[in-house]
Amino acid sequence: MEAENRSVTSPVEFLIGSAMRHYVTTVLPMWRSSGFNPDLELPFEAVSSVDCQPLPALRYRAMACARQLFVFSRAGELDHAAKLFESLLRNFRDKTRGGWYFSIGPDCTPLDTTKDLYTHAFVVFACSEYLLRSGVGEAEQVVRETTSLIEDRFSADVGGGLLNGALDRDFNRVLMPPVQNPIMHLAEAYLAASAAIGDASFEELLQRIGRVVENTFLDRSTGCILELPRDSAGNRIEPGHQFEWFYLVRSGSFDWAGEQLDESISRAFGFAQRNGIDPATNGVCAALNLDGSVQDHTQRIWAQTEYLRALAMNVDSDSNRMLAEQIFHFSSRFLSEKGWNECLSPNGQIVRSDMPSTTPYHLCTAYSELQRIV
Repeated sequence: MEAENRSVTSPVEFLIGSAMRHYVTTVLPMWRSSGFNPDLELPFEAVSSVDCQPLPALRYRAMACARQLFVFSRAGELDHAAKLFESLLRNFRDKTRGGWYFSIGPDCTPLDTTKDLYTHAFVVFACSEYLLRSGVGEAEQVVRETTSLIEDRFSADVGGGLLNGALDRDFNRVLMPPVQNPIMHLAEAYLAASAAIGDASFEELLQRIGRVVENTFLDRSTGCILELPRDSAGNRIEPGHQFEWFYLVRSGSFDWAGEQLDESISRAFGFAQRNGIDPATNGVCAALNLDGSVQDHTQRIWAQTEYLRALAMNVDSDSNRMLAEQIFHFSSRFLSEKGWNECLSPNGQIVRSDMPSTTPYHLCTAYSELQRIV
């Protein structure tokens, strides 16, 4: 009888299995074939949702290459991952001034030479995953060198451990002051580096990020993590980022965020869940005002995947039913026969019709957590 019970597939397991099959049979093959430029060994920026053919290549971004490197490393497709790793180093490394270009043109010459923290964080993140899966020593060297450069060159004058969002090619002029999103992805990158390398220095860097977020971006009244430093004009709350922070704070093998941030992120999850999810569709909206009213009703696929991943972290009988319902809504609204819908309006109209090469990263991270509970 016990063996018989174990063989029964629950609704949430069935839905997870269906979503994973779509990912393995539809999404991954697309980015090995039509979404991949074999001459440059780079992913195209996006493919058409009509015929899955690449859109005109006006640029190639380091961040997009890094995200695809993560995806194929996590999938265990190391031959393809090796091509992406070598292409990342060959095309985007600034060999004279250090760091990584934001983008190159179709002729592989530097297009946007901005030194972007978001990009550098994804280089650390992707190369950490590649190192973990492949054992290639050069990947560890890239992780350590890029981490050292981030800590040395992106530091903001205001002190307290804040990092600027973007600098010019020479790291002399600030193009973007500190903002939340790249710092969040840097936390993600250092968690991956800590797991791949096992160096305690990454734990110290993560603890500093925890203090920075608490002191600079934490909204005391809601517990939410703001997009801009506290008291900045035009600030907003993105529900997807609350769910993403919830996962990052709770997923580490050690307590790096601190007691206050850990407590606040639970409040932020509840705030985002109450105010940022359309009860008619279960879709996560793009942005809220600080009072909880909706600022941007657009439903982007990445925000849905972050909600799924956060829900999957703590599954009991009640949350299991909620997770199954959420997977069902996500799959029926955002997944398609050819791939996915990148952005929807609340009534289901397609707002963005292409499929960017960066989105499989979001699918991969959500599905990895969902698989863990099966």
